[in-house]
Amino acid sequence: MLTTLKNAFKIKEIRTKILFTLAMLVVIRLGSQLPVPGVNRTYFAEWFAQQGGDAFSFFDAITGGSFVNMSILALNINPYITSSIIMQLLTIAIPKLEEMQRDGEDGRKKIASITRYVTVVLAVVQAAAMSIGFGRQGLLVTYNAVNVITCIAALTAGSAFMMWVGERITEKGIGNGISIVLVINIVSRLPQDLASLFEQFVIGKAPATAVLAACVIIGIIVLMVVLVIILNAGVRKIPVQYAKKVQGRKMVGGQTSNIPLKVNTSGVIPVIFASSIMQTPIIICNFAGYQGTGFWGEVLKYLNQNYWCNKSQPIYTIGMLVYILLVIFFAYFYTSITFNPLMVADNMKRQGGFIPGIRPGKPTSDYLTRVLNYLIFVGAVGLVVIAILPYVFSGLFGAHISFGGTSLIIIVSVILETMKQVESQMLVRNYKGFLND
Repeated sequence: MLTTLKNAFKIKEIRTKILFTLAMLVVIRLGSQLPVPGVNRTYFAEWFAQQGGDAFSFFDAITGGSFVNMSILALNINPYITSSIIMQLLTIAIPKLEEMQRDGEDGRKKIASITRYVTVVLAVVQAAAMSIGFGRQGLLVTYNAVNVITCIAALTAGSAFMMWVGERITEKGIGNGISIVLVINIVSRLPQDLASLFEQFVIGKAPATAVLAACVIIGIIVLMVVLVIILNAGVRKIPVQYAKKVQGRKMVGGQTSNIPLKVNTSGVIPVIFASSIMQTPIIICNFAGYQGTGFWGEVLKYLNQNYWCNKSQPIYTIGMLVYILLVIFFAYFYTSITFNPLMVADNMKRQGGFIPGIRPGKPTSDYLTRVLNYLIFVGAVGLVVIAILPYVFSGLFGAHISFGGTSLIIIVSVILETMKQVESQMLVRNYKGFLND
């Protein structure tokens, strides 16, 4: 990786893109320190500290601390990510959007434009919920219409700015801009989390205990990173043979290709969906000022990750079992709407392709479905292991951190994809130089 970066900096075009990306990331980190006008940041920091490691911790992690600082970038790119997922789902459900997607570059530009409008609407809704919900509890120094509107406008503008920065990085920088922004936000919180872990388990302990604790912490992190790399690199290649046919006076076809099916077919989406469903009731109750007493208070404890794997209250670990089932369900659901075996089989048949030993048409579709179902299950199990490990150690040892398996999956996946893009651009440049010579 270091060699690739060193070689990349020797190429002016790629060096310019990397420096542009770094400049945009510096702007983001500076913006995360600018407070929203009229906000009592001390009150919000104290309120957040009382929430422990529940739903807002991951939200704060993916906003790079902007949320707990209540900066103008508090919403960050979350509305854009949500709108992108919504548009992806609607493209499958609404024929008009599906037709746009098939129209090529023009259709994709129209969908991107709609996604931006949806992002702004979601940002306004989320900003209003935060401004009104938290404002009544003391977030705003003076709770009145002017301060509420100012807060909503500032948070919405910050979210729109983050969307613009992400798109500029994609256009003029390296990698997918939104993914890069998400990673730098998460990485910015890692030093604080690691320092907290070492302060809790290493500093002040007996030498033998401290060394053992440090080795365990580092070992767990390395193990999770390795698991994520293996999960992302896993691919099942389905061989495809194309029949020979005559076009004019030439015999064409006869090539052998393959269909690469990733083991982790749905990426990190199932974990995000499952976490969102589990934590949405908790977030709504916090906005509404509900203290979590009585029957519904007990229900919220099952949903709250703080109570999972707690040795003194093991009953609440049932919530983690529900979480696991949701991850597996969304792994199948999301893959089913993004990969259509029947369409792949039909395209192969029209192009004269077939899988050796499998008849074209429906038998091919059934075969792809069987293989895909197996891969989805393996990938979902891998996601579950990575996602729940932090919760297990948090419940058993009280290690509350803002990042977890989801964050590591995002970090490793984006870094690997970005490095692949850098390598591909270097390869293209070398080919150009060879042809020019």
